Amino acid sequence: MTATLMTGLAACSSASDSGADGDSAGSQPEIAASEGSERELSAESKASDSLTDDSDVAGDASASSPARPPAFERHVISNGTVSLVSDDVAQARRDVQRIVDAQQGTISEENTETDDEGTATYSRLVIRVPSSSFAATMLALEKAAEVRTSHISSEDVTTQVIDTDVRVRAQEGSLRRVEQLLARASSLKEIIWIESQLTSRQAELDSLKSQQAWLSDQTSDSTITIDIERKQAPEADKKKDGDDAGFLAGLKGGMKALGGFATAMATIVGALLPFAIVLAIFGLPLWMLVRRSARRRPPKQPATP
Repeated sequence: MTATLMTGLAACSSASDSGADGDSAGSQPEIAASEGSERELSAESKASDSLTDDSDVAGDASASSPARPPAFERHVISNGTVSLVSDDVAQARRDVQRIVDAQQGTISEENTETDDEGTATYSRLVIRVPSSSFAATMLALEKAAEVRTSHISSEDVTTQVIDTDVRVRAQEGSLRRVEQLLARASSLKEIIWIESQLTSRQAELDSLKSQQAWLSDQTSDSTITIDIERKQAPEADKKKDGDDAGFLAGLKGGMKALGGFATAMATIVGALLPFAIVLAIFGLPLWMLVRRSARRRPPKQPATP
């Protein structure tokens, strides 16, 4: 961090020197003020270096004395993966939910698949649980159903957490000192130069704080991915189903065909029924009238030769 700060200051100093060479002799007071601010920033950087060196020396001294080793909290990122199989995926999913609730965790992602009958066949869950209960949660999940695979990975990020915290505190102190220099600036050129330094250091501080927040989130809660699949039928049951497939398939097909034929006939009868009613109302009287007229006609006489 200190090397980056000195490099930025050197670049800004060279830019200010090159700009000062092209100015007129009347801008010498502003140049002197800018050089004074640069010297103050350089002194502030050297002071930070000395503080860092002192802390390093103190750290070496404490490391060399075996009497009192420094106590620090370990920060570990833990991730787990569990693959389960069960005859009832929905029940296994409810058991997993109870385990998550008991460990005060949360479900951050879920995906469930069902068959044509609406029965759950597959479920995938991503849960977050406190790091302190990560091991207990993994053991409980392995007992929720039949375990197919289980995997645990851990990464110790204690050094990254300590380094990031120190850099954040140092950058905040550096920003405060630069703001004090900005408050004492007297010329426009000096203000612009100090503000550029302030902007770059603020951007670096924001990046460090984002990294700090990510590390805090990953170390405080652990992530576990759970896959639940429906257990396949044994081979003996499959063979028995295959033996009965001929008769059962024929019976089922015949019943289905009979049902389809009955449905078709009912549809035809329903479609012709209105026409039959109309014919009965108007056709039956007409037919009776024609028949009665035919009875009243005299029989035809045979023709004489």
